[in-house]
Amino acid sequence: MRRFPCVVSLGGPSLVFALLCALGAKTAHAGSCDRPLVSACVNSDTLWPSAGPTRFATIAGTQTTAPQQFSMGLVATYLQRPIVLAVPSPGPTGSKQNAVSDQVNGNFLFGYGVTNRLALHIALPVTFGQAGSGTAAITGGEDLRDTALRDVRFGLALALLAEPRSDAAVATPDRAPALNGALTARLDVSAPTGDRTQFAGERGGVFAPSLAFGATFGRFFGGGEAGARLRGVSQFSGARVGTQLAFSLGLGASILPRDLLAASVEARVLPTLTEQSDTVQGATGLVSTPNGLTITPAEWMLALRTAPLMGGDFVVTGGGGTGLPLGGEAVTRPRLRFLLGVTYAPRAFDSDGDGVLDKDDACPGVAGIRTVPAELAAPGKTPPRKGCPLPRQEDGPPVDFTAPLGAPGKSP
Repeated sequence: MRRFPCVVSLGGPSLVFALLCALGAKTAHAGSCDRPLVSACVNSDTLWPSAGPTRFATIAGTQTTAPQQFSMGLVATYLQRPIVLAVPSPGPTGSKQNAVSDQVNGNFLFGYGVTNRLALHIALPVTFGQAGSGTAAITGGEDLRDTALRDVRFGLALALLAEPRSDAAVATPDRAPALNGALTARLDVSAPTGDRTQFAGERGGVFAPSLAFGATFGRFFGGGEAGARLRGVSQFSGARVGTQLAFSLGLGASILPRDLLAASVEARVLPTLTEQSDTVQGATGLVSTPNGLTITPAEWMLALRTAPLMGGDFVVTGGGGTGLPLGGEAVTRPRLRFLLGVTYAPRAFDSDGDGVLDKDDACPGVAGIRTVPAELAAPGKTPPRKGCPLPRQEDGPPVDFTAPLGAPGKSP
């Protein structure tokens, strides 16, 4: 087993070190995608997280980053055996090789809210550590290197049916209906910047349009995404990866109020439209014959999420799951996946509509004052808190019912 030299903690200096460590990995020559039957231009990691608010670990959210605000985060995953290949041999069945046996990837996420409905995002993925035979089983080359750069992704999200920027747990029904739905159009583009010998990128650009949808009902929530990943075909041995459909679905519930703890179960399916092939070792080299089969990489995950700071904008997510055995062997379907993410995505929640964001509002469920009047902030007075309503003048001064009879402020 190879060492994982760039696996680090999630602290600020460690993030810088991890990025510099991954940037130190050597990149491959562009010609590595030219050999038709032994191309390693396949992205071993099908999970493409993006910056912005989301209730799920592996499903894109319907909310967008608040206007004129930046979002950022790091989502790290461990994959076991995402690339297992049938290697041609003189025998009738060939042999199985773990081209990628273990892998730790990180996605550095950045986003910007342009308007209340439109947000832009970019993802810089890297491989912190990995092990496997790579292309050595067929080409006789070296095993995988420890680190690699992966394909950069960028895109946009446009809310078609915007989700209210309010917390249903404290907002009035007019601000957050009991049953609420949302729909967001998304477009992601993957640029071929990754290392083409390390199963870290595609042979060309990938266009991934999709529709994300979600609904909430009380403390329960659901969501999903339907789209496609449009790409050219890459083949390594008998595995062929081309254009895919992309579907995901998740259900969850808030265990503690105000996003302190939530749990979800999620699933993703990527039906591949490209026909697979059987590859055998012939007298003159590899021979590939289409077999009429297709593959469907699929996974499920159980995740926990907590947002204890900054009014729910700072989120920590963790989860784990396995591949789903839909059909036969499917390249890019890991045996196991574990995820840990730390993100900051401003949502600008104002549940009572008083102009004071929930994270700064002492009374987020009741409309109040934005600033404390000067006359109420005078020495000797207890000023009202920001976001809370002013006391009504007709109520008169406060009465102390515990004072002795006849004392000032005592009710007769």
